[in-house]
Amino acid sequence: MRHIREIIIAPIFTEKASTQLGKHNSYSFRVSTIANKIEIKRAIEKIFSVVVTDVNTINMRGKVKRVGRHQGKKADWKKAIVTLKEGHSIPDFEV
Repeated sequence: MRHIREIIIAPIFTEKASTQLGKHNSYSFRVSTIANKIEIKRAIEKIFSVVVTDVNTINMRGKVKRVGRHQGKKADWKKAIVTLKEGHSIPDFEV
C-alpha cells in the first residue's frame, strides 16, 4: 500500500474548483497517476478527517509547448474530484 502523501500530490485552487464545485461540497486534487479511487478516498479521509461519499478521476493529457524552435510536452497527470458527506468540509479550502 502506498503512503498517503504519495497519493495526494496537491490541491487544485482554481475559480471553477472553488465556485462551481463548492456548491456541491466537492474539492479537486492532483493525485498520483497510479492511484485508484479507493486509495484516494482513504487518503482524503485520513488527512482531513472527513467522510467521502464519491470520487471521480480524470486523466489529464500534458500539453505540447514550444520555446522558439524547440518543442516539448508537459507531463500527463491525474485529477480527482472528491465529494464529501453533507455537513463535512475542509476549512483550508473555504474562500
